[in-house]
Amino acid sequence: MNTEIFWNWFQSNSEQLTMLNDLEKAAQDALLADLQKQLDAYCEGLTYEISEPTPQGRTLTFSAEGDMDLFEAVFALTDNAPDIDWWEFVPFKQPNGKGVNVTFDKYRFESKNMYFQQLECEEEPDMLGLRIALPNPVKDDDDQLVGVYVTIEAMIGEFDCATLIGYLDTCPVPQEPFKEGFKPLDDLPEFIEWFKAKRDKE
Repeated sequence: MNTEIFWNWFQSNSEQLTMLNDLEKAAQDALLADLQKQLDAYCEGLTYEISEPTPQGRTLTFSAEGDMDLFEAVFALTDNAPDIDWWEFVPFKQPNGKGVNVTFDKYRFESKNMYFQQLECEEEPDMLGLRIALPNPVKDDDDQLVGVYVTIEAMIGEFDCATLIGYLDTCPVPQEPFKEGFKPLDDLPEFIEWFKAKRDKE
């Protein structure tokens, strides 16, 4: 995979991208569409997120949308990134920790109202199974399940979500969740760190 063409284009357009908010809407849209086009030319399936400007500049995050087959392409792109003033280049969507609110399709997920329970992942013992308890789950709704995954990804980050979560299902919140072995979903980031440390020791 050749990263040079992408980075040559980015360097030529970095000043405009830095000042993105100052451009007319049509110019913004055209520039961002061109950025995605260049990314597609490098590796189909990758996406990006550009942060709002800060005193240090902007962050450009590359995502494989959880597709582990594309992880190598993300690493190659960021490993070969040039040093450009006012820009930081980051592989994968980063963890936001607890207190996450996510809207996906017609659903809204608030981590403070959700719980999780660890499950055995028989087919992949090195991976983690999770049962997520929701206030109002809809049975056999794939969009809701994807929304739950997106919520977890927002909490623990794209890399850990893709490489650690082997199984995921949902259930209603029990009347007494703690007695049934559930923990607040906001405890998940800390639990993930414990799980990784435990797995690394084995």
